[in-house]
Amino acid sequence: MTDEFHKPTQFSGAKFESMMGGDDPAQISRVAHETAHALLARVRFSSDPGVVERLVAYTDDHGIDAVAELWSRASARSLPGALWRIYLMRSLIRQDAQGTSFFYQRGTEMAATIDPVVAGATSPTGPAEIIQLADEILRGVFEGDFGIALDRAAAFCRVTSTGAASVADDVDVADPARATELTTKALRLSHTASEFSACARSWRSGKLD
Repeated sequence: MTDEFHKPTQFSGAKFESMMGGDDPAQISRVAHETAHALLARVRFSSDPGVVERLVAYTDDHGIDAVAELWSRASARSLPGALWRIYLMRSLIRQDAQGTSFFYQRGTEMAATIDPVVAGATSPTGPAEIIQLADEILRGVFEGDFGIALDRAAAFCRVTSTGAASVADDVDVADPARATELTTKALRLSHTASEFSACARSWRSGKLD
């Protein structure tokens, strides 16, 4: 999933260098973890009801590059890595709500699990409903049960993966290149779902750092 987003190579030039400590991987990792923990703690103890909505809409106003530069290099199975992937998921959904909702809806029709229930999108799921789901999941990170938000994100990825794989089967003969593209997309989504699920387990055991 992260391969589908080509993040900018710079963020505020010298400002980013000073904030992140240059190219020192240890410093970058430390800042990523510290900012992730500080953000969650501050929001969860905030008395300002608008702070969550501002964070949900942050990348709409400022782009996703700031979030990417802070957290995208963190391990997928870490707190900053999980936050990065949820923000990225929301961004990708908003970039192609029509296509995403199509794959998700197909996935709900094919799924033999409770994933559509766990994800919690309104059915039938169109562009407006899939955008709403993305916002609900990100909002849940800050004001709900973080583990549940991760479970919902994982379920969304699995359902959408199932849908993309199903459409790949449909077009395999007529358009092999498109089938390959969709199969790759399905695999990435499935892998991201596994990362979200692993983070949810770590969060519940108090080990998600």
